[in-house]
This record gives sequence, structure tokens and C-alpha cells, in this order.
Amino acid sequence: MACDAWREKLDTYLDGELASSDAAGLSAHLRSCAGCSADALERVLLKRSVAAAGKRYEPSSELRARVARSIGSKPQRQPDHSRGWVWKLLVIPATLVVILSVGVNLYVGRESARRLRVYGELADLHVATLASGTPVDVVSTDRHTVKPWFEGKIPFTFNLPELQGTDFTLVGGRVTYLAQTPGAQLIYRVRKHEISVFIFQDRGADMVKQSSGPNHAYSFTMENWAQNGFRYFVVGDVSSDDIQALSKLLRNAG
Repeated sequence: MACDAWREKLDTYLDGELASSDAAGLSAHLRSCAGCSADALERVLLKRSVAAAGKRYEPSSELRARVARSIGSKPQRQPDHSRGWVWKLLVIPATLVVILSVGVNLYVGRESARRLRVYGELADLHVATLASGTPVDVVSTDRHTVKPWFEGKIPFTFNLPELQGTDFTLVGGRVTYLAQTPGAQLIYRVRKHEISVFIFQDRGADMVKQSSGPNHAYSFTMENWAQNGFRYFVVGDVSSDDIQALSKLLRNAG
């Protein structure tokens, strides 16, 4: 059966390791097959449960600080004064370069890991939404209906773009959560493909700290940026041009 062939690829798809051509086909199949959609949703929920359980035992900031102090308290070698002041002048700048380089690499590495983690969670939310029998809680193509629906359900308000004359259609929206932060998830359609737009309050500790143009991750094209105190994420199995076009509309509306 066709479903059996697709189900064999579900885990690879959810892990973001499926080829883009197969990912597009599987995404289309999930929108038309209730059985495979339910299976995908079950696997997404299992992934999120495992991820949440794993975070319960992450080292605390206090533990990291103690380890850092322990490393820093190790006895240092006594300097060799016989090498002279010229050698010291050469060593000091080189040491500073190494320290700065390591610091930058650590920061970039942490930010990259943070962005991949957030993108992974958003990809799961996007797949779970499309696999659900009720992907949106407010169903409307009218932005003046969808926007007011969120009032009282999330602690902020936002603007939505006018889509007349574009290839995009608003499907509806729902309340969602990222790192226990409530936000809005909007579904747009372009040429039979669904795109999720996530809007959260921009909190650096929970979100990514740097904006990023369209890039491919977890079988989807994604983009994020901060604007007016909000963090926007656009996720979909569409081209970078489509992601950029919708992002531009959202930026102008915001």
C-alpha cells in the first residue's frame, strides 16, 4: 500500500532528514490521509515528550558556575622570568586573540544550537497542526476576523497583512506555545501548500537572539526576525521566494 511506503519515511521526515522532493510528497499525502496524519501526530507528540523529559536533567547555571570555578582554581605554572619582557609583550596579544576567538565560537555555537532547537520545535508544531483534524481554531480568510479572535487568549496583539492581489490565502489561526510562552500560529496557503506563521513576544532567554533569512532545516524552509517587541517565525515546505514574499507582507503589516 502507498501508506506503508510513506509511513516508513515518517521518522526521517520528522527528523528533518528526508530529501526535499520526498518531503513535499509526504507533506501532501499527510493532508489527504487521516490515518497517516494520526500516525504523524502521535510520533510528534512522542518526540516532544522525550525532548521535555530530557530537559528535566539539564545542568543548572549554578552547576556550570561551580565547574567553571573549579577549573579556574587549578594551580597555574609559575612564569619563567628569564624569557624577558619582549616575549611577554608577544604572548599577551596572542592570548587575547585566542580568548576572544574561543569566546566568539562558543557564543556562535550556543546561538546556532538554540536556533536549531527552536526550529525543531516549530517544525514539530507545524507538522502536528497539519496532521490534526482541526488545524486551526478560528477558520477565516478575513484578517479582521482572525486577529480579534486572539484577544484575551494571548497577552499581546498584532497586525496581519492585506493579501488581496497576492498568491497567499489566510486559512485561520490557533493559540500555540513555545518554551511555555503563548503565541499565535497562523496558517497561510499558497498553491496548495500550507505555511505556518508563529508570533511570540521576543524574549531572548526563550527565543533565538538573531534574525535569520530563509534557510532549510528539518525538511522545511524557515525564516525569523524581531520587530516591535515580537519574534516572527515563518515555516513551510515551499521555496525561499515564497517564504520571503510572505515575510515581507508581515513586516510591512507589523
